[in-house]
Amino acid sequence: MKPVKKPQRGLRVADQIQRELAELIAREVRDPRVGMVTISGVEVTPDYAHAKVFFTVIGSEPDVASRGLAAASGHLHNLLFKRLSIHTIPRLHFVHDTSVERGFQIDQLIRLAVDSDAAANAAPAYDSKPEHPKD
Repeated sequence: MKPVKKPQRGLRVADQIQRELAELIAREVRDPRVGMVTISGVEVTPDYAHAKVFFTVIGSEPDVASRGLAAASGHLHNLLFKRLSIHTIPRLHFVHDTSVERGFQIDQLIRLAVDSDAAANAAPAYDSKPEHPKD
């Protein structure tokens, strides 16, 4: 009978990979295309064969950093193999995380809506009836 996997194990493995990659990229990747990378999340397939690694980057274009990370993925895989004590180390697939940029865009839209609402409320209210001087 096949052993039953704990559902939380995949999440724990993904979290461990995220922590290790954050450190390894900062210390081991010397590719100038990469820039300052932050690992924002990792999704691991149920068989641990592949891991989708989400990242944000400062100081480099996302597609350029993605190519640099893809070039370093084999080296990072080998370093993970030495650090992690799991049977299968997943192949790394780097994906730029756009959620931070979308958050900034939504924040800007909210700010514009609040500003325009405040401007509309600050405008003087005109009465539809003209004022008549009293005789």
